[in-house]
Amino acid sequence: MERGQFKIKWGIELNHRVLKIKKILVSQPEPQSEKSPYLELAQKHNLKFDFRPFIVIEGVATKEFRQQKVDILEHTAVVFTSKTAIDHFFRICEEMRITVPEALKYFCITESVALYLQKYIVYRKRKIFYGSSTFQDLMEVINKHKEEKFLVPLSDVHKPEIPKTLDKAKVKYKKVILYKTISSNLSDLGMSYDMLVFYSPNEIKSLFDNFPSFEQGEIMVAAFGPTTAKAVKEGGLRLDIQAPTPNCPSMTQALEEFIKKHNKDNK
Repeated sequence: MERGQFKIKWGIELNHRVLKIKKILVSQPEPQSEKSPYLELAQKHNLKFDFRPFIVIEGVATKEFRQQKVDILEHTAVVFTSKTAIDHFFRICEEMRITVPEALKYFCITESVALYLQKYIVYRKRKIFYGSSTFQDLMEVINKHKEEKFLVPLSDVHKPEIPKTLDKAKVKYKKVILYKTISSNLSDLGMSYDMLVFYSPNEIKSLFDNFPSFEQGEIMVAAFGPTTAKAVKEGGLRLDIQAPTPNCPSMTQALEEFIKKHNKDNK
């Protein structure tokens, strides 16, 4: 089946009203833990969850890296906003046969990201700094080290506030694109769903890349985070569930609250 036949393939007529939510597609990899909140939610409310990543990460080739004319060894510190950025930084260093200096300093957005460095370096022997949760938190640490020359590995699709914040603080830095976010091939999806759950704006792009003629009809749409919610609306879709909220800090909590009410009202 060719792209653009999404409405027919998913088997939901535009005038069909979803009486009960039973089948849900989540745009993430399938949870590996048996204690996943999604699995608990499925058992508790007799739901069927399918998990399918709508996007994939692809590292830039060494040729593309060279074209950016970035000398890693000119920098005294590197800023990591994700574990993926760490993977691709060390990947490109290996492919380019660059020996990462022991004196290099690492600034990570959270402690969890910082601890991930143990996959590549002897953690206790390096100078590692981290924020609490946001890039703004990390900036408080970076501002104390303005003498450093920072390298900032990013995806081709990244939050514009990262370079803007660094520019505003007059930090000496160089941005380098080490990986790309691309749409997955979803053309084999053949089951109809009552709800779609998205976690990033790129997943909305992937939906329309795969199915340009997609019409939402009565399919429920859930979005995690304000930028994802914005992408849903800008894509002309109806946003039915948004998380996090003060009462529902996780997506599964938001889903449970919505589904309990919806299914109760449509007995």
